Amino acid sequence: MIRERTLLQGVVAVACLVPILTGIDGVLRGAAMLRPGVVTADLDSHFRYLSGIFLMLGMAFVSTIPAIERQGPRFRLLGAMVVMGGLARLLSWAAVGAPSLPHRLGLVMELVVVPLLILWQARIAARATRETRK
Repeated sequence: MIRERTLLQGVVAVACLVPILTGIDGVLRGAAMLRPGVVTADLDSHFRYLSGIFLMLGMAFVSTIPAIERQGPRFRLLGAMVVMGGLARLLSWAAVGAPSLPHRLGLVMELVVVPLLILWQARIAARATRETRK
């Protein structure tokens, strides 16, 4: 159990690099990081705001790592936020068209990887609870 818990912690730590690094980039460079051409002040402001939320989401996931087996409610809430973002991205794909490869990879992370991490965390939590009761 300890080995699997450590593996989950490592995977979550690596996965957290995506929202943290992308969030920092978006906060510092704004919508220009996507090279869209003309960037209005409102678009840039909204983009930086969402990048700040994305950054904090990654940091919140980091906070679950030390005692990940006891962080089920927080982990699920954060995961639900990511899945909702993925559903919004999927809506964009349907309404506007296919995004670039990095955004498609983001969609895989949001709608496949994060739900699997939620299930894995629940498995580790259940095993930890069983071992505590022994």
